[in-house]
Amino acid sequence: MLLGMVRPDSGSAELLGEDVAELQPETRERIAYIAEGHPMINWMSIGEAVRFTRAFYSTWNNTLVEQILDHFELSRKQKLRRLSNGQRAQVSLALAVAPEPELLILDDPTLGLDTVVRRDFLESLIQIIHRKGRTILFSSHILGDVERVADRIGIMVGGVLRVDCPTDQFRESVKKLVLDFSGPAPESFECPGLVNTWNQGSQLELVLVGYNDQQRAAIEALEPRNIEVIDLNLEEAFIEYTRGRKRSLPLFAQEQSHHDSSIGDQGAA
Repeated sequence: MLLGMVRPDSGSAELLGEDVAELQPETRERIAYIAEGHPMINWMSIGEAVRFTRAFYSTWNNTLVEQILDHFELSRKQKLRRLSNGQRAQVSLALAVAPEPELLILDDPTLGLDTVVRRDFLESLIQIIHRKGRTILFSSHILGDVERVADRIGIMVGGVLRVDCPTDQFRESVKKLVLDFSGPAPESFECPGLVNTWNQGSQLELVLVGYNDQQRAAIEALEPRNIEVIDLNLEEAFIEYTRGRKRSLPLFAQEQSHHDSSIGDQGAA
């Protein structure tokens, strides 16, 4: 849809200052796309796929292609239909970055890859990110990959972009608190930034955004015997945030950055 190949039912989008429905050829040359599952023309060899793809671009870094293929120990004579899922992902990466795109759009590129291949793919991706002026939009179900690669995260809940901020900011802002009471825990609790609550007998679990003195004062007013503040990793923060009370979810938003980012939806971060 971002590349104009599928029409949206409503709404609009722009890439590099142009409406995606009317992208000019010279603008398309500045954008690369890796589709989920890494579809390819299976009768071709890797070398034939390189020559075929190269014909569509006015600029092409063949040295970079050779370096990536050599790094992954891929022979130019190998047929695409005989490649493993991991090898197809590696070839897709080489073909996508060869034109030196300003914007690289990746749709779940590591889905279905084993741990070693996925790590190798991500390390290569990180090196590409560090090349000056590169922006990467990385959509993934695997939160560990997002945390490793992305400096900015977007999360959609119910079709609404609820999070758009640096990855560290989101992870550090979502906290879980466990309150212990001498007797039964309160049945309910309300305060600004509250995402969800769970009553566990003598314990009350809270998920809060932007934990601060005001929230702590409200919690201490309940007179718990003990307050434990638990830091969360990105996957835990994502789960706790998205399964909360959706109508009251606080928004995370900052001005758009020019660095790589990641975006996902509930169940597909």
